[in-house]
Amino acid sequence: MSKDDKRNMLTEGKVLPAIVSFTMPIFFGMLFQQFYNMVDTAIVGKYLGINALAGVGSTGSLMFLVIGTVNGICSGFAIPVAQSFGAKNMDMLKRFVAGATLLSAIMSVILTAITVVLCDNMLQAMDTTPESYEYAYKYLVLIFAGIPFTFLYNLTSGFLRSIGDSRSPLYFLFLSSVLNIALDFLFIVGFKMSSDGAGLATVIAQAVSGLACLVYMTRKYDILKLRKKDFKVNGFILFRLLSVGIPMGIQYGITAIGTIVIQAAVNGFGTITVAGVTTSGKIYSLVTCPLEALGAAMATFAGQNIGAGKLERVNKGLWQATFFGFGISVFVLGVVWFFGRFIALLFMDATEVEAMDYAMQCIRINGLGFCLLTIVLTFRYTIQGMGYSTLAICAGILEMIARCFIGILLPGVIGFLSICIANPMAWLAADVFLIPAYYMCLRKAKRHYEKAFHTESL
Repeated sequence: MSKDDKRNMLTEGKVLPAIVSFTMPIFFGMLFQQFYNMVDTAIVGKYLGINALAGVGSTGSLMFLVIGTVNGICSGFAIPVAQSFGAKNMDMLKRFVAGATLLSAIMSVILTAITVVLCDNMLQAMDTTPESYEYAYKYLVLIFAGIPFTFLYNLTSGFLRSIGDSRSPLYFLFLSSVLNIALDFLFIVGFKMSSDGAGLATVIAQAVSGLACLVYMTRKYDILKLRKKDFKVNGFILFRLLSVGIPMGIQYGITAIGTIVIQAAVNGFGTITVAGVTTSGKIYSLVTCPLEALGAAMATFAGQNIGAGKLERVNKGLWQATFFGFGISVFVLGVVWFFGRFIALLFMDATEVEAMDYAMQCIRINGLGFCLLTIVLTFRYTIQGMGYSTLAICAGILEMIARCFIGILLPGVIGFLSICIANPMAWLAADVFLIPAYYMCLRKAKRHYEKAFHTESL
């Protein structure tokens, strides 16, 4: 193991400083990613109008369904890599990387073909408003066409993070965010393109960051330089990758189904409400970056330490990270409560008073539940990092049920308030399951290592 590889180990040293240090680059990476996503929306809203803003915004739940599934699969593929790194088994690590690469190539082709063909049907099924439909379709079909690049970036950045390097993906995201902003202005303002200009800019930026990660990781880290023999993967390798990656992908997909139901309910309130909720969603995505980054860091932290057999360190890290996240949640709530309107002006004109009111009501109520979200993220990612991704599906199902119940039954009873409480209620439902599920996983892991130790002793 090289000096660079040793520096990336999360199995040594003080727990919380190690987690926070690993989290910070992920946070800034997510922030840059949200920044150029915000620019897409801001430029669309400012230069193409409120119908275009509603159109691009209404694609959010479908994008979360598909792109979130891709992210989940790639995150799952990185877990066995992190565990192999923690166990210092570099030959197995290379075989997992090779297997994940082959599976991702196949999946990206299949998923791209399906989503591009069915894009129109999905938007129709969501009852997208006629005024915003054309904008939504032009944007979404390009995003789906870029799925191979989404796989490329998420897979390569996942490999880097699994061996403890969370800084390098940040640099590539910074480069792509600058490129995305420049292309947004070029395509929409310069070339007078519609929402397809924003979609094209995002796809190109994603491609650049993915290719940069691929070149860097193969040149920087010997353990990620694959040989021909590494691609001779067997059934165990493929089964292990799929048994972790597919459940994580499904978990994202199941969660997204609930958001689609909510989005359909929002569409029923009209274009102004859609624009308001879209703006709320953009603010939410921005201010929850530190919580999302903390959760993502826990997957790698848990994976490496489970690989090293350090179960107590996993438990200590989970609780320290969770309480650290509570502090972040309180701070973020203050930001959205007192400064939310200023952030909202990035996406809509101050004259859109009604849409602004909808946005603020939604984001403030969501903010009251950020501590619940913290538990979802830290516990779910820790469970996934431990290798028990299937249990995350159960949490996702509970979130989906909560959102579907609220989105289908409550809009006619309590109106727009039902949209506002959907996320906090879904997080609460997931938390009720995740906390006991984690302790069940911890007991299973302890029995596994006790059995392994007993076998070695014989």
